[in-house]
Amino acid sequence: MNATLTIPDPIKARQYFEDKITFTTGPVELDRMLKAHENINVIDVRAEEDYRKGHVPGAVNLPKDRWDTLEGLSKDKANILYCYSMVCHLAATAACEFAAKGYPVMELEGGFDEWKEHDLEIEKPHVNRMFNLRR
Repeated sequence: MNATLTIPDPIKARQYFEDKITFTTGPVELDRMLKAHENINVIDVRAEEDYRKGHVPGAVNLPKDRWDTLEGLSKDKANILYCYSMVCHLAATAACEFAAKGYPVMELEGGFDEWKEHDLEIEKPHVNRMFNLRR
């Protein structure tokens, strides 16, 4: 089967890329936002055991089995969600659910794998932080 290239519609392309810029960020940009103390909230939607092995500094763990609690989300900040990798759709799925409930969301492109690939700081959870999140 030969694939035929269709010339992209410039109007649709512009809308797509405007949306991409609005609703996604990369690891280097997220690192800069964290260091600049921007009005953001980082949410790790991976399983708790993976979060405990290491995560983006300051990230709150909200695995799928606790999404209904909305713990850690904020309606006053951009909630930047991430999961495992570029091919993982947990963060995108969570973004759909949280946005439907009125939370402003973005996705970290490439997930935690891409964060690690850029050799950015990785935080390990503190016992108190994990305890406080489980209240």
